[in-house]
Amino acid sequence: MSYRSSRLLRRMLLAAPLVTIASVLLASPALAATGLNPLLPNAVSPNGHNLYQLYLMISIPALVVFLLVEALLLTIVIRDRRRRQGAGYRAPQWHGNTRLEIVWTIVPFLILVAIGYLSFNELQTDFVRPADAVTDLDITVQGHQFGWIYTYPEGFQVRSDGQNATPMVVPTGKLIRLRMAGTAAGADVIHGFWVPELMGKTDVVPGYDNYTWFKVPEPGQWRGECTELCGAGHSTMQILVKAVTPDEYDDWVAQEKAKAAATPSPSASPSASPSPSPSAAPSPSPSPSGSPRPSPSPSS
Repeated sequence: MSYRSSRLLRRMLLAAPLVTIASVLLASPALAATGLNPLLPNAVSPNGHNLYQLYLMISIPALVVFLLVEALLLTIVIRDRRRRQGAGYRAPQWHGNTRLEIVWTIVPFLILVAIGYLSFNELQTDFVRPADAVTDLDITVQGHQFGWIYTYPEGFQVRSDGQNATPMVVPTGKLIRLRMAGTAAGADVIHGFWVPELMGKTDVVPGYDNYTWFKVPEPGQWRGECTELCGAGHSTMQILVKAVTPDEYDDWVAQEKAKAAATPSPSASPSASPSPSPSAAPSPSPSPSGSPRPSPSPSS
């Protein structure tokens, strides 16, 4: 390999990590519309926004460490490769540096402690059941193979099955508490409810209740999907959340309540009159041999 080719290869190796990172950052806006964005979106709900900030606080230092390690590694690999050294070259030998070893042990430990503290604090804020006093609307979410059921406190349900998801409609400016009520233990599998632009991922576990919440400041629609591989129809478990103004929400609730009232209950009998019981069957007709035996009359 010529000297010019080796210089070109060295520059390409040094630039590769930067090119990769820049490509991901530049492609993120275009990928966001397809749902394939590798970066966590800046959510519109406060708890989702907190997750985004935590994501940046962890990812940016991690990216700096990655670039530093890769730059040092490539520098050593290229500078100290064998063909550039004379015959019998022996690299400098380090036999221990107590101060350096203490530093590179304590610094990563402190970084992990900080990440753990921030992550645990975020879990306690965003994935613990909000108090009734601050909750404006309580919706129960149930997952099944392969769809969702949203139960509203007004007494009706909204079912969403298939690729064309039926939206969960919520009012803007209200804290929405979601109770992830799994089916009876053993009756279904674990599902994951996640709308990235609203809040973090929450599992729907059979026989166990999880809670999450979100609060949307403005009207709009946001998509999500099941995040657990729950079977052959996993890809059809789409989620759509639609936020409307409080007045529009009240009108929608009135329509859903009227629709639910007009729909007969599955347990209702199709006939208003009860069916006769087997014991109430008519008595058999008289035998063809004669009239029924008369009852004895009292003697005169």
